[in-house]
Amino acid sequence: MQLNSRLSQFLKLPIWLISIGLCLFGLGCTNALATEQLSALRAIIGSQDAILVTDPHGGIIVSKNADKELVPASTLKIFTALVALHYLGPDYRFTTEFYLDEDQNLKVKGHGDPLLISEILVEIAATLRIRLEKVNDIVLDDSYFAQPLTIPGISSSTEPYDAPNGALCVNFNTVNFKKVNGDYISGEPQTPLLAFALDRIKRTKLNEGRIVLSHDDNECTLYAGHLFRYFLRTQGIQTGPDIRIGKVQKATDTLIHTYVSRFSLKDIIAKLLEHSNNYTTNQILIAAGIRAYGPPGTLAKGVQAATSFATDGLQLDSFSIAEGSGISRENRISALDLHKVIEAFEPHRHLMQREGSEFFKTGTLFGISTRVGYIENSQSNVYRYVVLINTPGKSADRAMKLLRITLD
Repeated sequence: MQLNSRLSQFLKLPIWLISIGLCLFGLGCTNALATEQLSALRAIIGSQDAILVTDPHGGIIVSKNADKELVPASTLKIFTALVALHYLGPDYRFTTEFYLDEDQNLKVKGHGDPLLISEILVEIAATLRIRLEKVNDIVLDDSYFAQPLTIPGISSSTEPYDAPNGALCVNFNTVNFKKVNGDYISGEPQTPLLAFALDRIKRTKLNEGRIVLSHDDNECTLYAGHLFRYFLRTQGIQTGPDIRIGKVQKATDTLIHTYVSRFSLKDIIAKLLEHSNNYTTNQILIAAGIRAYGPPGTLAKGVQAATSFATDGLQLDSFSIAEGSGISRENRISALDLHKVIEAFEPHRHLMQREGSEFFKTGTLFGISTRVGYIENSQSNVYRYVVLINTPGKSADRAMKLLRITLD
């Protein structure tokens, strides 16, 4: 609320008085050049754009349209990371459970681990080899997340950013491939190209790329089962021919292994921010919703948990969320509220991408260019910034260039 009051007072000041004030506070305005830079910075922020920059003490350096609700794109991931840290804690680790039933079927129950990748499946299979020599069917329990699970903004494209979410998925619900001497092979050495995915790949008629697995006919969950079976067999464990969807019956099934992820929530956040991974971001949002409201996980529970945290934890006033990754244009937030988010995230800024003295997160959709983060100047002062460009054809790059010069 204090920042809101400061902003209201600041916006009433004439530009010449703002410039004098900045000079008095030692923000590099030793000549007319800095004044010109700030004027130029405000000038390139259009009616559908916003900027808010503050000094290490929270004082406003430059602001325009800061209370206007705009599309944040992937900068929203910073907020979702805070939501997950709030509900789950920085040391939270996802689990995957393995059971044997009375018919010697191996049951795999997923809990939404977003980093269940081929390298991890190799480790799990090696561990199970100690307990198992032979199993019958492989039964996959993905009931921890409710289905269908539709994310606003996600389409049916083959792009990895459109990968769907689920409780038991592997390799981000994608399969990487390439064509060599007329034959399709895996695009990554750690993952075999399974017959289960080959027909889908052939239909693309591409020489290389990825397919995105869907929820249609339980495709993404069944693919996880086929990949588990492959790695079990490479460890010498005999398996039956059937892979099917089912549920763990804890009263009669025997838990033989719980895989606890080697990656903490902080590790996951660092990876999702580095790669701007939509799938991973919504996985942790849904997990936060489960922690708040219980299973099964749904997007609605994740959004409800996020909205509660936004209102009660961060006191956001101009904010609405449709999903956690920023891919939906239904997400809206003001620069003022996004500044509150990065203020809260500042102790975790080392999890973000870094270039020199700047920690940052970008966001891009068609006609949208956004960037938030922190700049440490030559005097080791840390400044926070939010740049939201929602004018088609414009980029946040120009504003950032002027901002860096001004703060240095």
